[in-house]
Amino acid sequence: MSADTAPQTAIVTLQNCADEPIHVPGNVQAHGAMLVFDAGARLEAWSANVGTLLLMEPGMGMPLQAVGLPAPIAQMVQECLALCAGDAIPWMLAVHIGGREFDCVAHAHLGRVIVEFELRDVSLDEVGIFALKAHSALDRLKRQTTVTSLLQMATDQVREITGFDRVMGYRFAQDGSGDVIAESRSASLAPLLGMRYPASDIPAQARRLYVINTLRLIPDVKAAVVPVLGRDGSAAVDMSHCVLRSVSPVHIEYLNNMGVGASMSVSIIVDGCLWGLIACHHMSARRVPYAIRMTADVIAQVLAATVQTLEAQRRTETIALAADMRSNLMQSLLMGEDTLRDVAVHAGAMCDALQCPALIVTQSGRHVAHGAIDALTAAVIARAHPLAGDLLLERRQVSDWPESARAHIAHWPGMLAICFDPPRDGWIMALRPEQIASIRWAGKPEKILRVGPLGGRLTPRGSFDEWLETVRGRAEGWSATHLAIARQMQDELHRASIARQTETDLARAQLMAMLGHDLREPLQAIQMAAAVLQQGGAAAPIGLRIQRSSSRMNRLISQVLDMSKIQMGVGLGAQMRRLDLATVIGDVVDEAMTGHPDVCYRLVADAGALVEGDADRLAQLASNLLSNARSHGERTAPIDIVVAAGAKEATFSVSNVAEALDQAAVRSLYQPFKAASLHNAHNRGGMGLGLYIAERIVTEHGGTLAYAHAQGRVTFTVTLALATGAGG
Repeated sequence: MSADTAPQTAIVTLQNCADEPIHVPGNVQAHGAMLVFDAGARLEAWSANVGTLLLMEPGMGMPLQAVGLPAPIAQMVQECLALCAGDAIPWMLAVHIGGREFDCVAHAHLGRVIVEFELRDVSLDEVGIFALKAHSALDRLKRQTTVTSLLQMATDQVREITGFDRVMGYRFAQDGSGDVIAESRSASLAPLLGMRYPASDIPAQARRLYVINTLRLIPDVKAAVVPVLGRDGSAAVDMSHCVLRSVSPVHIEYLNNMGVGASMSVSIIVDGCLWGLIACHHMSARRVPYAIRMTADVIAQVLAATVQTLEAQRRTETIALAADMRSNLMQSLLMGEDTLRDVAVHAGAMCDALQCPALIVTQSGRHVAHGAIDALTAAVIARAHPLAGDLLLERRQVSDWPESARAHIAHWPGMLAICFDPPRDGWIMALRPEQIASIRWAGKPEKILRVGPLGGRLTPRGSFDEWLETVRGRAEGWSATHLAIARQMQDELHRASIARQTETDLARAQLMAMLGHDLREPLQAIQMAAAVLQQGGAAAPIGLRIQRSSSRMNRLISQVLDMSKIQMGVGLGAQMRRLDLATVIGDVVDEAMTGHPDVCYRLVADAGALVEGDADRLAQLASNLLSNARSHGERTAPIDIVVAAGAKEATFSVSNVAEALDQAAVRSLYQPFKAASLHNAHNRGGMGLGLYIAERIVTEHGGTLAYAHAQGRVTFTVTLALATGAGG
């Protein structure tokens, strides 16, 4: 045999199950018969048992009038034919043919009318009693306030009216698997409540049929099928909407493996999607009349409507909570001056809206963490933010993260990242913890490859004994509602970012104008001093004038450079080392006393205030606070400076006599170009950058800067962590 003619082994996967054409099986179940009419009311196909069950002799192309159907059935077919352009809602009649009772169901589909005759072994009077029982339960069903209680009541009612040995309320998860969250069963059966069934148990085409045909009965798993006969070459009869459609051999094998003799499933459709099932099992054959099945279908529809209402209420509450959070957040952003801090203030509200226990906000290389997350993990996650362009990114498991971050985020694999400020790398990262789940599978979730007369195929698993699986490294997924909230947050924060950028651009323009104005005066003074020196004037006063003017210019330029570094997100470049905070502050106070002999400084400093910091930047911080106290305090009152060492923290404070600030001024304390700072009589060259830069220095040192007013004095307090091994 040549290579061209050698047989090839096909690869058999789950896709083979998914491709099975279960909607055109070519057979019907044996407890009924089928007639198929074309658009001209001529017989086109029929099940092979119509002669036995319906006592008629079909013929290809036979007109409706010649088939010999009871008049009400013929009239029902005619009405369906009038709607043949589209799919008609099924019509149902109870009829007697040859001494037998049938439920006759007719519907139009794809240009045909399909009439099904289903044997009924229960009288109509008994059917009516069951229907009345179910009707009394519908109002109670609507009153349920939780999904679990709703499903439990529905399963109880369906079992009562149908008599199945077991009825389960089955809810689908995001991955397509399903959990049994309600069960009503015979005492002789082992419970399946809490079990999970894999997504592969219900292939995609079966799920499609569950949506378009919401009720499916298999009264006898072991019954033989009956072929559908018709003209050769005609299109196969699509039985998607049929009640007698035969069952896939793979599904029959699945039910046999479970020891089930009959089954029924009722779909729960929420928002047009398959949300769950009411699954019924009987250990022997069981036929349920069509009318009782329709009652179960009504129960499922009421259940679905109530689920939709409950979930809509929950979504509405969540969306309202998120709207309040966004409103407060936007108000803070419009009134504040530090986007990172302003966003972080609302971290708790964002956690509530997104239902996450931890959150990280990052911007310009800085980050703030909220919730029960340790500092090291927060720092790793802050660095492992998404790539540029991924403005909204969802992660659900450890494998979704970069390789370098996985070892550190094992306990926080769930992330919903929102980019709110692309130019400055601003992100909000909502985090969800690992959920270690012990899943009780109803048998090991796998199919086995077997080769038979028709070739290789996947067979359903044969064991349904409980199989435990521990799942790690995964977090609860983010719902469509949470994703929508995240997108709304992103849109509004992005607009706020653009507005802040516009303000920054305007501030830069103002800065350039003021800098040109404020540098002109000291430059002019230096030029005049130089001219006097050339003419031989007194050197000492002129030298002092040059020194003061050049120092003022240096201060202005240094502040502008620092502001540029902050705005560009590169930071102030602090070089950390172990140092004595009291020594640094003492040197700054000595310089201030020399430069401003008319001001009274009172310093009290504890020994042992050792911190990790940059001496130059901490000196700049202290100098800015002293300058602020001189510029805005009572000139004749002393300025108090206190350095203290606690058990874990070191603090230093600067206090001066002054009136309390109003709330608007407090909110803008660390904002550059404040009106109160521009052209201050005591600090004519000030541009409102001192406290702005001071706050950033404190932030880079991992500390806090706080404002307070008490007993007629304004106090700014800096808190820094003690160096390792320092303090008590």
